[in-house]
Amino acid sequence: MYITIIGTGYVGLVAGACFADMGNNVICIDNNLEKIEQLKKGIIPIYEPGLEELVKSNVLENRLVFSSDLDSAVKKSQVCFIAVGTPQGEDGSADLKYVFNVAESIAKSMNEYKVIVDKSTVPVGTAEKVASIIKQNSIYPFDVVSNPEFLKQGNAVDDFLHPDRVIIGSDSDRATQIMQDIYSPFFRTGNRVIVMDVKSAEMTKYAANSFLATKISFMNEIANLCEKVGADAEMVRVGMSTDSRIGNKFLFPGLGYGGSCFPKDVKALIKTGLENNCEMSIISSADKVNKEQRNIFIEKIITRFGQNLQDKTFGVWGLAFKPKTNDMREAPAITIINALLEKGAKVKAFDPKAMETAKFYFEDKITYTKTAYETLEGADCMLLLTEWNEFRRPDFEKVKSLLKNPVIFDGRNQYDEKRLKDKGFEYYQIGKK
Repeated sequence: MYITIIGTGYVGLVAGACFADMGNNVICIDNNLEKIEQLKKGIIPIYEPGLEELVKSNVLENRLVFSSDLDSAVKKSQVCFIAVGTPQGEDGSADLKYVFNVAESIAKSMNEYKVIVDKSTVPVGTAEKVASIIKQNSIYPFDVVSNPEFLKQGNAVDDFLHPDRVIIGSDSDRATQIMQDIYSPFFRTGNRVIVMDVKSAEMTKYAANSFLATKISFMNEIANLCEKVGADAEMVRVGMSTDSRIGNKFLFPGLGYGGSCFPKDVKALIKTGLENNCEMSIISSADKVNKEQRNIFIEKIITRFGQNLQDKTFGVWGLAFKPKTNDMREAPAITIINALLEKGAKVKAFDPKAMETAKFYFEDKITYTKTAYETLEGADCMLLLTEWNEFRRPDFEKVKSLLKNPVIFDGRNQYDEKRLKDKGFEYYQIGKK
């Protein structure tokens, strides 16, 4: 099947490569000509394990093509996926101008029946608006389908190739059948395609992400109380997670959620609630707790070193919002490092994949090192902000010898408290007194 995907960002590129790997002819479209030329050369703009190899192999087999010619791609394809960005507006709502612009362009290029798929995360009612735009600009029949993605950064390729479920929001039997055909190679050992109406599919993506975000904030709020009363948040987590009704995913106390999805989707759902006179109290609280969690960590540092940090240097391990990605959107590291800089501190930082990304946020305000240990040379303490595997078992004797003070602030509760205290470290965690 010929498939066009408009947008070569995180979702579009992963989807395009994976659809091509299942034997489809995929044309990935973007209006950024420089980006298209880089992709043609095999230069991938994002770090995602397994993606570069998948792109290169399918380009070599001529199943995956990158182009800026939307008109030609739409004419060749029966199915067109819209996978452009839906950035957060100033009021928290999703900005849909790119989605609507693409819908109009698709309509003007149609030459026969098409299935137009909203792959971007969009609020309830967007499919209706997309359909209206297409009707105004095309005489050809079409159906609009909602097909939200549920990819975890750092595991996106595997998530797409082996999905828990695929949700198809469709009000057309014809479009539903086409979508089921597209996804059938992904489910040879079982059928996990869930078909529902379009609005329910649009809501499902926001509901799922907001629930997971709430779970994270709930655990952080419990951890903060644990610190006050002398309980151990890790023991509480274990006690909770062994309950099969709760499970152990997204239940680790830390610095809160970040990235391109959770913060944006939570705010968009809150905004949708306001627009429909339905206050989203729980989700609003989750958003509030998440913002405050970074400030609580900053306060720990200030309590230890004082308000004036002009003569202090902090060695930071981890900048990305999570491991296995170079994405720093809404990363806790941004808030924490900026707060330290505002108080006059010097910051040296290392991240296995996000060093170039960090320069967009901090420019030359911090020092970027070539190794994790280099950040600690002459630093007053170490801050662990991202739980990369490379940071899990460091040489603590070396860490101690490099630091001015044997102090570690662990925003991910990664290390063994007793072991570090036995080695003479001051060790600060989340959820422990």
